[in-house]
Amino acid sequence: MDHPSLYDDDIVTWAETQAAALRELGARADSSNAVDWENVAEEIESVGRSQIHAVESLLAQILSHLLKQVSAPAARANIHLRQEVLTFHAAVVVRYENSMRQRIRWDQTWKLAQTIANSGLIAYGDALLPRLPEACPIALEEILAQPIDIDAALRRIADATSQH
Repeated sequence: MDHPSLYDDDIVTWAETQAAALRELGARADSSNAVDWENVAEEIESVGRSQIHAVESLLAQILSHLLKQVSAPAARANIHLRQEVLTFHAAVVVRYENSMRQRIRWDQTWKLAQTIANSGLIAYGDALLPRLPEACPIALEEILAQPIDIDAALRRIADATSQH
């Protein structure tokens, strides 16, 4: 094949397109009954969903590490946390595809990050910054920017707590 495949460029869109095509094929009167078209389509769609979940997990890790840093700025682990943010950022940039933008559950990812950060902070006798906003104060595009501006992200979180 000489042209690039959508599979290589955007696995999420590829999975959705293939699942729709299989459902259409399965709905035809002349299609084989030997193939469980709906479940095959579901399995292919799950490939795209798993990629989105992986990206959401990496984003939650980035946000949780930022929350830990802003909540406990004097913690000895902050240098390590910054390095982890950069590591997770490199991984998310590689996995992120533009078609994921509308599918990422950003508010849910923000809440998960708070849960992760809080459990990590409690283990060291620290606490999550009070008055965190319901919605993430950092835009997804800011997290995905290359390079990520960790200090700006920390300021945005801190500033958001003073507005509540």
